Amino acid sequence: MSLTTPAPEPFGEITQLIEAAQQKAFQAVNTALIDLYWQVGKIISHKTKSAEWGDGVVAQLAVHIAQTQPGLRGFTRPNLFRMRQFYEAYCDDTIVSPLVRQLPWTHNLIILSQGKRPEEREFYLRQAIQENWSKRELERQIKTALFERVILTPPKVSSVVAQTHPAALSVFKDAYWVEFLGLPEGHAEADLHQGLLRQLKDFLIELGRDFCFVGSEYPLQVGGRDFALDLLFFHRGLNCLVAIELKVGRFEPEYLGKLAFYLEALDRDVRKPHEHPALGVLLCASKDDEVVEYALSRTLSPALIAEYQTQLPDKKLLREKLHEFYLQNAPEQEGDL
Repeated sequence: MSLTTPAPEPFGEITQLIEAAQQKAFQAVNTALIDLYWQVGKIISHKTKSAEWGDGVVAQLAVHIAQTQPGLRGFTRPNLFRMRQFYEAYCDDTIVSPLVRQLPWTHNLIILSQGKRPEEREFYLRQAIQENWSKRELERQIKTALFERVILTPPKVSSVVAQTHPAALSVFKDAYWVEFLGLPEGHAEADLHQGLLRQLKDFLIELGRDFCFVGSEYPLQVGGRDFALDLLFFHRGLNCLVAIELKVGRFEPEYLGKLAFYLEALDRDVRKPHEHPALGVLLCASKDDEVVEYALSRTLSPALIAEYQTQLPDKKLLREKLHEFYLQNAPEQEGDL
């Protein structure tokens, strides 16, 4: 019996048109809803600030809407005050205010309630739009203190990465959270490897939207010997293969040599002509930043060193460190000059 390629779905083109129209309709409805909440928040803000309305009037408004618009949800007294807070948070920011219309109301409420600084709220707004995070994933990224980590600990990359893939600095992270694996202390590399494969969807979300999985224990043949790369991905935005080697211990400088060998093999034997040179990531359980700096300073390999974390971070501690960071980097006042 001969094997044949199945024919394409005959109505696929029409199905795609329907799905695209549905997505546009959903986005239009969401934008209109956010605009409505913005305008309601604006009216409440102006009237309460001018003392024309007190808080009690807002409660009366909620009752009035419930009576005159039966079945209309979302206009309770607490939500009306949230609309006022929503408007006041962004009304003076012409750069950020258009972003809120691209996200659902629930996403906006999460960012508004948990973002403590304007730049933090802008960061999560942009990331949620770019990565297309679900409500659950947005909450998880805030719990992992992504904003604090990006500010305090930029990714550790070789100078070659900065030269050949400058956009990579905004793609990769210094640490990746894999708490969803439920790994015990003292886990083996095989436990980490198999866990990531079992929950590949969660790992891809943690890596970022443009990562595509290529293979596990990806075979590479050099000379008469066979080698296996732990994980191989492709990044659409960077247009390159991304090799990830897993280490359950701390980073050791000699790991870079093996990774450089894998990258050379990928570039010679796997990379397609239109693709950029491959990047490599050593994902270790821990690392000494000074050792990493020394190891990366002389390497000619486009490599990155990152940690994986199995437990959620102490967000309070990170916020305190971020506060210290802002104090140290605040512009000097004229009186201090």
